[in-house]
Amino acid sequence: MEKSVNIKNKSATHEFFLVQEFTAGIQLTGTEIKSIRDGKASIVDGYCTFVGDELFVKNIHIAEYSMGTHYNHEPKPDRKLLLTRRELKKLAIKVKERGFTIIPVVLFINEKGLAKLTIALARGKHSYDKRETLKQKDIQREIERHA
Repeated sequence: MEKSVNIKNKSATHEFFLVQEFTAGIQLTGTEIKSIRDGKASIVDGYCTFVGDELFVKNIHIAEYSMGTHYNHEPKPDRKLLLTRRELKKLAIKVKERGFTIIPVVLFINEKGLAKLTIALARGKHSYDKRETLKQKDIQREIERHA
């Protein structure tokens, strides 16, 4: 039985309001997918940007594969995201608006064994919004504790 891989960006909900989520394929090499299956990846500092008509995810770290030879990959190159043309067009329009960005939220392996990245169209939070979010979490935790 294979363990499921579910790498989360925990700071995403603290730093941003997530407006809309998309699931994208990610173009990887052989050693990259093996490292992800081992759970050796981090998407905390990641963000997405358009290069021409294509969407790339930058600054996500996938550790070098321990069994890799001279074919091993670099830990932080830009990786192409695979979305439909309609989704790309929708994201491109929104990103041109002021205040919107695209961030990775979850990196996972689907039932077919393919690596997928859940990305979100997000708007940055101000410090007072972050405090409000923390208050809501504390209140929810207290309610659950006493229930």
